[in-house]
Amino acid sequence: MKYAVQWVRSLVFNVSMYAAMPVLAIVYLPWAMFSANGAVAACHAYCRYVIWTAGWMINLRCEVRGTPPVDEVLVAAKHQSFLDILMIYNAIPRGKFIMKAILLYAPILGQYAYRIGCIPVNRGKRGAAISKMLADVEKGDKMPGQLVIYSQGTRLAPGVKKPYKIGSAVLYEQLGQTCHPVATNAGVFWPRRGIYRKPGVAVVEFLDPIAAGLTKEAFIAQLEAEVEAASDRLLVEAGFTPKDT
Repeated sequence: MKYAVQWVRSLVFNVSMYAAMPVLAIVYLPWAMFSANGAVAACHAYCRYVIWTAGWMINLRCEVRGTPPVDEVLVAAKHQSFLDILMIYNAIPRGKFIMKAILLYAPILGQYAYRIGCIPVNRGKRGAAISKMLADVEKGDKMPGQLVIYSQGTRLAPGVKKPYKIGSAVLYEQLGQTCHPVATNAGVFWPRRGIYRKPGVAVVEFLDPIAAGLTKEAFIAQLEAEVEAASDRLLVEAGFTPKDT
């Protein structure tokens, strides 16, 4: 019975979440058309709305730990759910994501992603994708913000292990910026697929920054070790037992 009730609440929440997207997009459109600040404000408003409604609609509270960066840095994050995207973006002042190029064609999402400075890449050809990513990042250097990359290249279910891709290390070396690793357990409560949302406390944790200057190999090894250990700890905290896969 409790599962059925939560499933219905999750359905209502999902409808509300997707309905709010075009509404806020239209409300902020005049400002967003003439200024990237308007697009950033719209995206922050949407994140706040979803996080707020999750708290009372489905009893899913969102908690940000650590110190989110406010200056020009690289953010290398664990990706388990659409929720961790919202939580990370809401926690930083001007995030811009390395994203799949195909998402630019998504209604509303694609247009606003472009306006806030997201960097589209094609993942099919890794070498070409990295080169284009670096070129696009260089072109966007004048746009302030925190560049967010998902180091494993895709969204993974809780407990699933996958090697960290070289793209994060190449960006780290090329940009010469501090990197802020981010761990999460959001996938325990908000799965990759399906309607059901589990009640509880979803956490996004900003870990101690990694200073610029490491070799690519040393950086990626440290990043993977720290993010995976912290994410596993958060999974256990959420009642999920990580297993090697």
